[in-house]
Amino acid sequence: MVRYYLKVDGRLKELEQPEAGCWVNITPPFNQEELEEVAQTFDSPLEFFTDSLDIDERSRYETEEEVRLILVNTPVLNPTEEENDAIYITVPIGIILADEHVITITSIENPVLQRFLDDKVKNFDPADNIQFVLQILEQNVYRFLTCLKKLDLKRNLIEQELYHSSRNRELRQLLSIEKSLVYFVNSLSANDLLNMKMKRTDFLAIRDDEEKFDLFEGIIIDNGQALEMSNVYSNILSGTMDTYASIISNNMNVTIHRLTLVTIFLAVPTLIASFFGMNVPLPFQSSRFAVYLIIVLALVISLLLALYFQRKRLF
Repeated sequence: MVRYYLKVDGRLKELEQPEAGCWVNITPPFNQEELEEVAQTFDSPLEFFTDSLDIDERSRYETEEEVRLILVNTPVLNPTEEENDAIYITVPIGIILADEHVITITSIENPVLQRFLDDKVKNFDPADNIQFVLQILEQNVYRFLTCLKKLDLKRNLIEQELYHSSRNRELRQLLSIEKSLVYFVNSLSANDLLNMKMKRTDFLAIRDDEEKFDLFEGIIIDNGQALEMSNVYSNILSGTMDTYASIISNNMNVTIHRLTLVTIFLAVPTLIASFFGMNVPLPFQSSRFAVYLIIVLALVISLLLALYFQRKRLF
């Protein structure tokens, strides 16, 4: 689906046909013929569009004639519903600078671009194509930071459950978080390398524009912070997964230990009752207080066992 947007009187307006300085946003569903038509309309290489739809494509930039492509990875919720899959995956956003237009294309509807569609980004104007590109990069970093905070909060909640849990469900949830962090580390590293290369080569031609250059510097710093956070969270999870597996195993051992003690306490009265239930001459069989004596004997032996286990700190 191809849509065209332009800022009119400070508000984002959807257009029927492309105009100079408009934003061209391509989102699923789409087909090959539609991509070929857009590429021909804006005189852009078809490979720029198809490469942007490959979820395994690394962050990079490329120039062909006067058309520039920037591929940057961004986090999205995993569309699959498997329990052990990552909560977040990363997919590329293709940003194509073609003449007077900015073209964006993604294989999955993206929360970063949705903020622009909802007009929630201050001073957003697609007619200023370089500023628009910088704002996309900025919002992308904010998206990473937001997702990282959500993952860390989820991790803390799961860890609290693990202290008292003997199930594997929480460990599987931590594994899903760890997978998400692996995606984040790889994508943020690639994005960081992309930003540094664009800065070094002045790919966006902003070296003489102090305001935009400072904004780009801030994006690089924030991306580095997100990368550092991802590495820290990933290292914490890697170092504690085994510990919590041991905690679960220990919780199970404690439960089994308690059940074993209960079994022993119940076995003593059962053994004594079985002994006096034999059809042979036995002590106290002629006494009318035999039942009470047997009960008292069973309780005394059970109490002595309990005192013994307590002195040995077995419970």
